[in-house]
Amino acid sequence: MARKSCVELIKLNMELPLRNSISLAIAIILAMLAPTVWAQDQNSFIEIKGSVYDTSNNDPLVFADIIVVDTNIATITNTEGEFLLKIPNAFKNASVTIQFLGYADITVTVLELQKTSSIGLKPSFTQLDEIKISRPKNAESLVRLMLEKSGVNYINDNVTMTAFYRETIKKRRTNASLSEAVIEVQKQAYTNRKRDAVNIVKVRKSTNYSKLDTIALKLQGGPFSNLYADIIKYPEYIFTEDNLSQYIFTFDTSTYINDQLVYVVNFKQKPELKIPLYYGKLFIDSDSFALTSAIYSLNVENRALASELFIRKKPNKVHVYPTEANYRVNYRSSNGKWYFSYSNILLSFKVNWKGRLFNSYYTLNSEMAITNWKVSQEKFTKPEDKNLILKPTSILIDEASGFSDPEFWGQYNIIEPEKSIESAIKKINKQLEKSSS
Repeated sequence: MARKSCVELIKLNMELPLRNSISLAIAIILAMLAPTVWAQDQNSFIEIKGSVYDTSNNDPLVFADIIVVDTNIATITNTEGEFLLKIPNAFKNASVTIQFLGYADITVTVLELQKTSSIGLKPSFTQLDEIKISRPKNAESLVRLMLEKSGVNYINDNVTMTAFYRETIKKRRTNASLSEAVIEVQKQAYTNRKRDAVNIVKVRKSTNYSKLDTIALKLQGGPFSNLYADIIKYPEYIFTEDNLSQYIFTFDTSTYINDQLVYVVNFKQKPELKIPLYYGKLFIDSDSFALTSAIYSLNVENRALASELFIRKKPNKVHVYPTEANYRVNYRSSNGKWYFSYSNILLSFKVNWKGRLFNSYYTLNSEMAITNWKVSQEKFTKPEDKNLILKPTSILIDEASGFSDPEFWGQYNIIEPEKSIESAIKKINKQLEKSSS
């Protein structure tokens, strides 16, 4: 069952040559969240740029949460520790909490954040004696309890979420394709077996196929890939009642999040198993036994079997196999209930052409951040424009326009782009300006 789930999770398509080019489509089929979007006035919000760092060494803190207190408005830092937060004027007197796993929270007012946008967090240290007393003795039983209590610990209303999604494709270190979207995720209750739905609100892209040489990579499904990383909503893609016995679970050093003790569980497949399974860490709340975060990877040591999970079709002269497949999912709590808040997927592939001296390496990175949400009192409805409905088989960059509108996002919260991505966008904009002049 675990292997079957992997096949459903990620698939890679490669089409036959067309005009001396080969189209490589990577289909990651993960259930995705669709958020409802609220009407927004371009001049009715405060925009704050800043960064979050570790006070002990000044290193940037990646994927730190920035949350407007008593609201569902939030954003997250990028890989350089930077953030961009847009707050409606109605909350100009509100407070903002900055959180990061294993660090003490900081809460400041919006005014303070505007004045001092560089925020330092201090590491929290665990009292080992306290953990020895309270921690369950068996790590596997803790994971089973985590899965059993999902219906109690997570939001069981239908929720409409606003999310920001970004996917990038790189050949080695060069950005070749950038796609971004604000989406509406119709998130089904965690006790409901129905899958989430996604509608497009805003989308844009830019692809420089000259950087891809003879291969064009396309991420099929887009945001759905990141939705399926929600282990609690879609446990079948990693843990099931049948395959838990195929893993070894052990305790790691516990930590704190939001001043709450969190157990850390390491997991990996049993060494005698040769099929590709997962390994990583689970962060489990010590009081409720809710999963608060997970960082995990697919074992790709067996190239032949790992390739079968990803490669659906390819030319005979090409060998393609994954060199890494990394996943991350974060949850936040609201009024005692947890909900999916962020996921990141990093896939790397090696492409080897017969008769060529050098191999090509491609990296696909996708991330989704929930920036606002509300409980849906009525039944979810589909948008009138059917083109706005995203399907797991859709390719986001085929739905998008170019990077041309500086006010494109308006009041929507997005993840601050990395400097490398920002530079690539500027170069592409210049190319667009030259071609239109």
